[in-house]
Amino acid sequence: MDKKKVENLRQNYEFVGLSEDTIAHNPIQQFDVWFEDALKADLYEPNAMTLATSSIDGRPAARIVLLKGFDENGFVFYTNYLSAKGKAIDQNSQVALVFFWAELARQVRVEGIVKKLNEQTAENYFHSRPRGSQIGALASPQGQVLINRHQLEKTWRDLEQQYQDKPIPKPAYWGGYLVKPKRMEFWQGRENRLHDRILYEKTSDKNWKISRLAP
Repeated sequence: MDKKKVENLRQNYEFVGLSEDTIAHNPIQQFDVWFEDALKADLYEPNAMTLATSSIDGRPAARIVLLKGFDENGFVFYTNYLSAKGKAIDQNSQVALVFFWAELARQVRVEGIVKKLNEQTAENYFHSRPRGSQIGALASPQGQVLINRHQLEKTWRDLEQQYQDKPIPKPAYWGGYLVKPKRMEFWQGRENRLHDRILYEKTSDKNWKISRLAP
């Protein structure tokens, strides 16, 4: 790869700006507006988000997960509790999320505390998934070393046969998390790299301080 090819990759963003006069006073409400815009733009997986965690000794890790709900309490995703992310969350409940909608030149950063959802909520969501995905949660020891792919596919087929015409039980090690935001930043790409950055910082249960950051 020619180094110059990478150095010269750039876009000049020409989008409507983000103003303190028109944004919502609550960041979840502002996120709702932007998420609706992403849906209307028919973006591919607009609910894809980067989840960043850190172990107790400060080792960071990041991966893409899918947002499965949000409200005034925060952002929801589901995973295997025994995965690397689940183990990191057990050690350090402080996490970050990043949404990036390139076609709209928008980014949302979230910093907050994560906690497990209650078992009934996880159970309800698990059984709303396609059966193949439910079996996949049972078949995959997420993050562990496999001998080969054949081993994984055989386990999946065996479980499919075992639970044919039967309800599939949610594994005890599978469930949901809620990320409760403490800080949220909305980034809107603008011309000449003079981007808009609006930061929300939680000051009480219902109140947020709003600031503009330099790009």
